[in-house]
Amino acid sequence: MKIGYIGAGKVGFSLGKYFGLHGAVTGGYYSRNPLSARKAADFTSSRQYNSLDEILSDNDVLFLTVPDGEILPVWNCLKILPCVKNKIICHCSGALSSDIFSDAEELSVFGFSVHPIFAFHSKTESYKKLSDAVFTVEGSPEKTDEIVSLISGMGNTVRVISRQAKTKYHAAAVMASNHMTALVHTAVGLLCECGFSEQEALSALIPLMSGNLSNIAETGTVNALTGPIERNDTQTVQKHLQCLESKQEVLYRELSLVLADMARAKHPDRNYDEIEGLLK
Repeated sequence: MKIGYIGAGKVGFSLGKYFGLHGAVTGGYYSRNPLSARKAADFTSSRQYNSLDEILSDNDVLFLTVPDGEILPVWNCLKILPCVKNKIICHCSGALSSDIFSDAEELSVFGFSVHPIFAFHSKTESYKKLSDAVFTVEGSPEKTDEIVSLISGMGNTVRVISRQAKTKYHAAAVMASNHMTALVHTAVGLLCECGFSEQEALSALIPLMSGNLSNIAETGTVNALTGPIERNDTQTVQKHLQCLESKQEVLYRELSLVLADMARAKHPDRNYDEIEGLLK
């Protein structure tokens, strides 16, 4: 399958480079900004297209690597083109399902959401770590096996999910990625109040976080649990709550209630009612 990319941002650059290095045929790029398309084409040793009609007619598969709000407008332009029939059209949104490709079935188009669980930070560097990413695929049953084979053939794990699960799936990814960033930001702020510089705070916290992530990977979330909630240390938790500002306290309470549930699962013989009552 020959693959074209509409959109030349971090996702378009990265997927085009990664797929090309793993045997996929990269047709090239179209973008409203011709310079961006030219740079992406140069980066992937492919072609710059000058119109939607041109890129659609020359490729079997199109990846719409554009912001979520642009997916529907691009599709509305594509679906009126004569050569759209029998094409596979994929978007890379975590939040949106393939339902956004309205009228696809009537037009004999195969629509997909193909989403890597991965944070793209750079146009030219992110592709180097994509081999670790799990991809989720949701869309037309007739071509699902082909899309799954395309990605799994590169060595990536692929999970097929339903369109009904997309929103909950994306919420999980946001919690593990964006919310983790917010949590670290809060912890860094607390250490800065203790006299650390921001860089010193990060340098202190990153080994702690990395070690915890390694333990989670090895043993699972419940078995990796440590800290005052797991120890049932009500006195320490009380002191924490007293020293935090209102937003910090709300965050601490809500997350600690989740930790209390995990602690019960890890130690069913312990009574966590007192610490849970304090948190509530």
